[in-house]
Amino acid sequence: MYKYKKYSICLTKVIFVVFSIVLFSCNAKEKSVGYEDEISIIADTADYITLKPVFNKVFNKIIYTPQPEKLFEINRFSFEKFDKLKIKKNLIIACPLNTGSKLSNFVGNLLNKETKQKVLTDSVSLFIKYNLWADDQLVVIITGASNQIISYNLQKYGENLIYSFQKIADKRLANKLYTSKYEQKNIEARFLKNYGWMIYVQADFVVASNKPLENFIWLRRSPDTDIERWVFIHWIENASPLLLVPDSIETLRNKITKKFYRTSDDKNWVEIAEDNKSYKEVNFNGYYAIMTQGLWHFNDNSGGGPFVNYTFYDEKTKRLYMLDGSVFAPKYYKKKLIHQMDVLLQSFLPAHKVDKTRKDDILSYLNK
Repeated sequence: MYKYKKYSICLTKVIFVVFSIVLFSCNAKEKSVGYEDEISIIADTADYITLKPVFNKVFNKIIYTPQPEKLFEINRFSFEKFDKLKIKKNLIIACPLNTGSKLSNFVGNLLNKETKQKVLTDSVSLFIKYNLWADDQLVVIITGASNQIISYNLQKYGENLIYSFQKIADKRLANKLYTSKYEQKNIEARFLKNYGWMIYVQADFVVASNKPLENFIWLRRSPDTDIERWVFIHWIENASPLLLVPDSIETLRNKITKKFYRTSDDKNWVEIAEDNKSYKEVNFNGYYAIMTQGLWHFNDNSGGGPFVNYTFYDEKTKRLYMLDGSVFAPKYYKKKLIHQMDVLLQSFLPAHKVDKTRKDDILSYLNK
């Protein structure tokens, strides 16, 4: 029998060995500050001259929406600015150990004797800490016996660092987006009762298409404006996990959008653009899933934008779910908009995964 990848991979790729960091601080912390895509780097000038090309390679990757946008903006500061920077949302401290500089001494004082020895023998180099000096903060300390060691580990674990910064950005954005004040629980209740799943529906989304016989729902925000956001949910009953491969996912998405994402004159439709698409195995709320990212365009190339897609198999219900978010905003940069769509999709849960208290609350809105 075919064995699909049922949670068999290390989905979060945890590579950071977290040792005790010696700290003496108050329990009460300030709220972290800064932009989600901004990383502040504290490094001495001479060290940063050596490390800057690697930092740029790892964090200044270009994504296309279709405009080129940097994945992260990085800014370097001296240790003298530490007191102002220590409440930044995303903070990296980089320096070799035991150089005698103020920054090197500071990092050395954060580590216990055993950990320092491991650093100097190249056993570990990266330390990750949440809420170290501020709430909702991610601090990465990268050190070693030399800048060459630091550079090597930055390149080796670059994707894992990006993953960590992206996941905490998802968490922060979710805390802003998922609020009862702007939630349409009446719509969520209908989905939960009629279709056996739920997703957070923001106040300004409308149900643009509801096709129960075809297992398709389209949520649309700000229709016919210069900034539109689209979400669709599609599911296949009695499905096979064999469909969890990129070719099948692309074929299925193109089939769905050709049918339901069409221009007003019905002459053109949405499809996946061949350039800049990627597929990645991820952990989606505990499910093995394929995450697809890339660009969509109309088949006549008259317009387009970014999309993000999660496809996973729910063994309990034997359903294959496809969740998809797209942005159409020709005049604007769209990195932050597609991030919102990504986080919105992550609110999706099959009914059997919804907490009973939450489920009862949502269903109480059925007749409201």
